[in-house]
Amino acid sequence: MTAVPLHDWDLAPREAIALQRRLAGRVERADRLGPVRHIAGVDIGFEAQGEITRAAVVVLAWPGAPGGEFAVVEEALHREPTRMPYVPGLLSFREVPAALAAFEQLTVRPDLVMVDGQGIAHPRRLGVASHLGLWLDLPTIGVAKSRLCGRHGEPGPERGDWSPLTDGPEDEVIGAVLRSRAGVKPIFVSPGHRLSLTTALHWVTACLGRTKLPEPTRLADRLASRRGEKSR
Repeated sequence: MTAVPLHDWDLAPREAIALQRRLAGRVERADRLGPVRHIAGVDIGFEAQGEITRAAVVVLAWPGAPGGEFAVVEEALHREPTRMPYVPGLLSFREVPAALAAFEQLTVRPDLVMVDGQGIAHPRRLGVASHLGLWLDLPTIGVAKSRLCGRHGEPGPERGDWSPLTDGPEDEVIGAVLRSRAGVKPIFVSPGHRLSLTTALHWVTACLGRTKLPEPTRLADRLASRRGEKSR
């Protein structure tokens, strides 16, 4: 599958920040989601002390089997030289190009994409999941292991409990802190593109298996890890 080019990647940090602010206005926070038959998980990491970006994409059939087992329909792995030095808040400019190249290998176009990273839970409301969603014009969800910005209370102790993640002087809700497994640290869920927070939470919860991560991103992480040392 291919994506329509959205912008150039060869940008200075100041130009990238200005572009983020413009693109954030194009992110759709309401549901525009058709029937879901295939869900993709995306994991993006780095190798060789950050010199190489590695993107793994796993496409799963929906629905899965009882007990949280999902059939893998297709996998793609892409490595390329890292395009931008590490700049806080600009990780999508390091990560998305490799992810797009991995998606180009796919023959199946997913209906929903879960990304190991932030969606709108980003200082300029354009994390990697939102940026990738705009390029692909697909519904995306950010599923992160840690908080990038915002404030939150502690969610309840049981699986499925969550508390809102808010930011700014008006306490804008930018995501949710989800207890995906009882007794473990929560994950941070935020809409990426073409989804509401309610729908994003629904799909992440529906895709939970036996671990704290939803199966799409867990399996993408596993693909990346078994094909090379993971050093995010």
